[in-house]
Amino acid sequence: MNLHDLSPARGAKKRRKRIGRGPGSGHGKTATKGHKGIKARSGGGKRPGFEGGQMPLVRRLPKFGFTNPFRTEYNVLNLKSFDAWTGPSTVTPQALVDAGLVKRKRLPIKILGNGELTKPLVIQAHKFSESAKTKIQAAGGRVEVIGGA
Repeated sequence: MNLHDLSPARGAKKRRKRIGRGPGSGHGKTATKGHKGIKARSGGGKRPGFEGGQMPLVRRLPKFGFTNPFRTEYNVLNLKSFDAWTGPSTVTPQALVDAGLVKRKRLPIKILGNGELTKPLVIQAHKFSESAKTKIQAAGGRVEVIGGA
């Protein structure tokens, strides 16, 4: 057996349907589109979500809520994240990024008070919750609010 002897299995290769190529093709005249109607027209067809004139689902369902386009999103860190902190005693946003605690570098950082802090750290962030402030100061640390948020 040589390469030129190989051929695909019977029925594996199907000829494409050539529509609109005259009456001899069997697919001439209306070119398989039937007579008139929306699908026979140029650019015709139903848009996504069209339900045949019935009120579409997206318009039947009740609307609610509001998304504030000016909302500030924060990288949120809890105090329990600093339990295993082995870096410098001054925690900067860049140090948090280097340690892998902050994923999205462009967003400001907010520290929340979930967990306990055992070592005195100077933590720099854009925002702090009140409970986080009190716990950091109780551990002998300091809170430094930095600008940019």
